[in-house]
Amino acid sequence: MSKKPVVLAFSGGLDTAFCTVYLREQGHDVTTVTVDTGGFPAEQLARIEALSKQLGAVAHQTVDARATLFQGYLRYLIAGNVLRGQLYPLSVSAERACQAVEVVRVARERGAQALAHGSTGAGNDQVRFDVAFRSLAPELQLITPIRELSLSRQQELDFLAERGVHMPPKLGSYSVNEGMWGTSVGGRETLDSWSTLPEAAFPGGEIPGDLKPRPLVIAFEKGVPVALDGQALSPVQVVEAINALGKPYGIGRGVHLGDTILGIKGRVGFEAPAAHLLITAHRELEKLVLSGKQLFWKESMGNLYGSLLHEGHFFDPLVKDLEAFLASSQERVTGEVKLVLHPRTMVVEGVRSPFSLMDAKVATYGEANVLWTGSEAAGFAKLYGVAQMLSHKAAK
Repeated sequence: MSKKPVVLAFSGGLDTAFCTVYLREQGHDVTTVTVDTGGFPAEQLARIEALSKQLGAVAHQTVDARATLFQGYLRYLIAGNVLRGQLYPLSVSAERACQAVEVVRVARERGAQALAHGSTGAGNDQVRFDVAFRSLAPELQLITPIRELSLSRQQELDFLAERGVHMPPKLGSYSVNEGMWGTSVGGRETLDSWSTLPEAAFPGGEIPGDLKPRPLVIAFEKGVPVALDGQALSPVQVVEAINALGKPYGIGRGVHLGDTILGIKGRVGFEAPAAHLLITAHRELEKLVLSGKQLFWKESMGNLYGSLLHEGHFFDPLVKDLEAFLASSQERVTGEVKLVLHPRTMVVEGVRSPFSLMDAKVATYGEANVLWTGSEAAGFAKLYGVAQMLSHKAAK
C-alpha cells in the first residue's frame, strides 16, 4: 500500500521533530520544509537538514523566504507604520503567514495529500497555520499531532529517545523566536504583568552604557527602504544592516501586553531594531510629504491591516484592498531621514524629500506668508468659528 505523502512545516525544534517521527510511524511519507524568514544562520539550517534525515523524512527542503517576506508583508507594515499597541512589530504573525504560503507551495509541487504543523493548542500560531492551510489548500488533509495528542515536553523527549533520537536540552528559561522583523522572547517574567524582563533575556543582552551616539541616514523610494548612509542596498539588506546597527543600542526592545486570538491577555518581550527604526523614519517622512487627511486615514487603515495579519485573517479579501490603498499612498514617500542612535533610544534629527509639502518660500509656520493677506485670514477665521459660535449662543 502506498504511503500518504505529507508536508510538515519544520523548525527543527522538539515539537516538529516529534511530528516527523510520529507521522512516519502513522504511515506517511514525510517531507519537511523549513522556511527561512531571517532567523536561521547557515550552520543552523545545515543542522536542521541533517536532523530531518535522522528522523526519517523522505525529503527536506529549505526555502529562503526573506525577500518574499519583505515584498509580501513587511513593506505593507512599513507603509502602514504598523506597531501593535504602538509598540509590537508583528514579526511572528508576518512570518507565519509567509511560512504557510511557502509550505503549501511545496506541498503542491510534491503532490502531497496532507499538510502538518507542530503548533500546540495554547497559542496564536495554531490558528494562523490552520486558517492559512484551509484557505489556500482546502483539498489537503490537515494534521496537527502536538495539539491532538496534548503531550508534555518530557513525553515528546521520551518518545524520541525510545527511538534513538536524543534532542538537546532546552537552553535557558525563555522561548525565543527569531526572524528578520524581530525576535520575540517569552517565559518566566512575561507570564506576570508586574515582573520585569531582565536585559540578559534579550538576544542583545546587557546594553553598554558607554556607546557613542551613532548617526545614520535611511533613504526611502515610494515607501521602501533603498539605502543606508548613502549606500544603495536591497530592502532585505537594509533591514539586516539596521538590525546589526541597532541591536547593541537596545533599539526596539520592549515588552508588549495585548490580546491573543483566543481571547486571553498575554505578554511577550521583543527586540526589533529594524522595525522600530524604519517605521519611525518612515512615519517622519510621511509627515513631510502626505496631506493631513492621508495621514489620518493611513493610521486607521494601517491599524486594521495589522489587526487582520495578527489575528489570522490575512487571507480575507479585505487585506488585498488595504494593500492597494497603502501602496497608492506611498507614491510620493521618497526621501531621506536622519537619525541618531543612543543607548535605549533614538532621535530623528531631520528629513528631506523632493515631494516636501513644507516650503519656506510660500509660508513660514506662525509668521508671514505670501498666500493670503491679514484681512483674508481674519475673514477665514471668522467663518471657521461660525458653527461653534452658534452652538454656544443656543446653549445660553
